[in-house]
Amino acid sequence: MRFTTYERVHALPLMVVKRDGRRETFSAEKLARSVRIACAKRPLEIGALEKLTVDVENELHRLGRAEVESRIIGEMVIERLRSLDRVAFIRFASVYRDFEDIDTFARELEALRDEAGQPSAPRNQLPLIPDDVPRVADRGRKRRPRRPGPGTGRPVRVTGP
Repeated sequence: MRFTTYERVHALPLMVVKRDGRRETFSAEKLARSVRIACAKRPLEIGALEKLTVDVENELHRLGRAEVESRIIGEMVIERLRSLDRVAFIRFASVYRDFEDIDTFARELEALRDEAGQPSAPRNQLPLIPDDVPRVADRGRKRRPRRPGPGTGRPVRVTGP
């Protein structure tokens, strides 16, 4: 007969202190979900979001605290999104920072636009507000009419005896 012993580290769960004073257990899944929503339909490398989430979680554990304010977590995410994808950064910041009015939002966009000229912006980053992109109507492409048939909304002509 053979017996095996496994050792496990039982760390205290990390608690997050919300703005209203409530406390809840830190959830990496909740963090990943909010980052995924901010980065939806963005051209990011595979694994970039998972790396961001793991980096934030590891940094939180390195702090060595039992409780962390949600503000600190939000700023960690914003800092990483700013260098990863500027559009995702604005999406996340608009929800997290809860801009009071359009002027506050516009100032944040201007600050981001001023940073865009710096070499720290990712090379594969798409422009935040494209200036020279032709619109579909300006491209001069003509569409061929669709053939009548089921599912097209046009009647099918039936000929027969």
